Amino acid sequence: MMNLQNLIRRQTAFLMTMVLAGLLISQVCVGQTPYPMVMSLEPVAAQQGQTSEHTVRSRYNMFGAYRVLVSGTGVTGEVVPPEPPPEKKEEAKKEDQAADKKEEKKEEKKPNVERLKVRFTVAPDALPGVRDFRIATPQGVSTVGQLVIAADTVVRESGNNDKRAEANEVPVPVTICGVFEKAEDIDYYKFKAEAGMALSFHVRCMRLQDRIHDLQNHADPMITLRNASGTTLAAVDNYFAADPWMTYEFKEAGEYYLEIRDVRFNGNTYWQYSVEISNRPFVSNVYPLGVAPGKETDFQLVGFGFQQQQQAKATIQEAGLMGPQWVQVKVGETLSNPAPIVVSDLPLVAETSDPNNDPASAQPIVIPAGVNGQVESETDIDCYRFDAKKGEHYTIEVVARRHQSMLDSHVRILNAEGKQQTLNDDMKIGKHTFADSKIENWTVPADGQYIIEVRDLHLRGGPEHVYLLKVSPSKQDFRIFADTDKTQLTPGTGGVLFVRIERRNGFTGEVQLHVDGLPKGVEADCGKIVAGKGVDGCIVLKATDDAPMDISNLTIRGTAETKDGDQARTLEHQAIVYQETYQPGGGRGHWTVDQHVLSIGEVNDISRLKVSTQEITAKPGDSVKIDVEIDRVEGFEKNVSLDVLFKHLSSTYGNSLPAGVTLDDKNSKILLTGKESKGHITLKIADTVEPVEQQLFPVMAHVSINFVMKATYAVPMKITILPKEKKEEAKADEKK
Repeated sequence: MMNLQNLIRRQTAFLMTMVLAGLLISQVCVGQTPYPMVMSLEPVAAQQGQTSEHTVRSRYNMFGAYRVLVSGTGVTGEVVPPEPPPEKKEEAKKEDQAADKKEEKKEEKKPNVERLKVRFTVAPDALPGVRDFRIATPQGVSTVGQLVIAADTVVRESGNNDKRAEANEVPVPVTICGVFEKAEDIDYYKFKAEAGMALSFHVRCMRLQDRIHDLQNHADPMITLRNASGTTLAAVDNYFAADPWMTYEFKEAGEYYLEIRDVRFNGNTYWQYSVEISNRPFVSNVYPLGVAPGKETDFQLVGFGFQQQQQAKATIQEAGLMGPQWVQVKVGETLSNPAPIVVSDLPLVAETSDPNNDPASAQPIVIPAGVNGQVESETDIDCYRFDAKKGEHYTIEVVARRHQSMLDSHVRILNAEGKQQTLNDDMKIGKHTFADSKIENWTVPADGQYIIEVRDLHLRGGPEHVYLLKVSPSKQDFRIFADTDKTQLTPGTGGVLFVRIERRNGFTGEVQLHVDGLPKGVEADCGKIVAGKGVDGCIVLKATDDAPMDISNLTIRGTAETKDGDQARTLEHQAIVYQETYQPGGGRGHWTVDQHVLSIGEVNDISRLKVSTQEITAKPGDSVKIDVEIDRVEGFEKNVSLDVLFKHLSSTYGNSLPAGVTLDDKNSKILLTGKESKGHITLKIADTVEPVEQQLFPVMAHVSINFVMKATYAVPMKITILPKEKKEEAKADEKK
């Protein structure tokens, strides 16, 4: 087995040959070494039970790629090493042998590799759907790419298929992979259908693009079904967000055409799509949506390819995994596509079959409860009645649209006389707003009965308008969010990840941060989010000088103590992880991903970041200077900015300093230009600062990759603020 260094050397030899041959491989400029940013995967789908090769395209360099990470289970990936030309193989072998005997004195310049072959192996029982994948390189770990796992044969678009006469002929069932590569691109696919055959057409395109770092504009696909003479039989634009899904039963046997294009006739070389054409059942929703772990559930299926009121059974075994999940059920002898469910530990009840459309006929429930409901038809309104006492606090939440239901919920609380107490349309979690509804920490104004009213905002309805209504007493709690999805380290350097808190139901306590899954050679300083108004905390990670090249998925957690009356309670939550994206206009966007990944790569632009002290003790009113020095790699003369906050434009995304401690810009040297390597940061301590002990914050050195993205180096700092009275005592001692 070729070792990693030899693999990289062989890639170098092959790619340098390609340069000499005149192929398009450019040299990376010295300095500002960026991690790769995945832009597309072609083809975007892989089949269950198969091994297939794909091309990853990126911005920035994937040279030396050595590992592929894939989320979930049942799918593995590997880099396909480029093979040298035949006449170069013996030469490459000799080079490998020589390299094993002695180190090369001079490192070869790295070619810029923005196309890479990868191989995915999919187990026969791998769950269909979308997986995140990443590429590990010596420059760092890539942003997230998207891979579709499909049940049927994957066929790629070929040739010029912009006209029906040039349509690609495909079998059915099939998964078609293509791209809207240019403006006004229309792709045609020809297939045969028998009389009475019913097919579903499921497009994934726009939904694959949210996590792409620098796409700027997203595709908006539409599909049209035509007969042999070109007559339109059916057309669909949006169904799952901007992606179409439609079903059609063919009355006559013959040849038919599927036309797919961007609805605006736009195109982009990165706008990959997959179309799953199948005659198997397609489950869009199930009822009930909410299920208990470890119990067999009878589901009523909603979708295509089965009789109305079709039933199926399934058991969710993973008792520890609460919240939105996906389940496959048996429809006859066929296993369905994954359907959305919500696993809940609340006592579950079903909406009654009796009318519950107004306060007078409201269905009684006992809190806490998870109510499985369905807005069955247009203008349907569901009402639920509960008893409450003055001063009690309740949280009411609908899970629906964010987990593939068609319901755009609107929730009100009414008193027994039907008078509105409060309402909510859309809810927010972290940085994202959802069409689901949530009323949090509502205070009961008086003893009595109250009504929860659930309806669709636009008074639509139907079998696919399922929901889980969660009603429970409000308890102090929190959520935490990791601002980035990757920490890039090199031997001897550190990085920082910021964690932001969302306090719920009056929680004001301190949250201690933790990180699990560190690879060999990496140490962590885990900070805290201070009590009261504290918003951000941080974790600073450092690689030892001899840390080997590696990549690892991390788990970021927060723990806290609180009380419900006299009852102590421990809170623990895993961080929701965001990947940053370059938004149109230069904004910094965020999308959730499955994992935070730590990478140890080769030394890049800065080999060391040093500070004059790593512990500060200060008093209100003080000013503190921290000297900072960087070791630049040879040839790196780009600007480096120093900071203690993580910012972009006018927004701050990470600030773990105690409230009242700020960066004194005027008395700091934070921009290091050219060959400059020394600067300093001055902190101002306000007179009103509250005491704090050993609060962790980073001193950072940023190297810009583009207008939004930065390569960040960090060292941990701890600051202690003394009480104000100790400051006065210190002044008195100075006078003596």
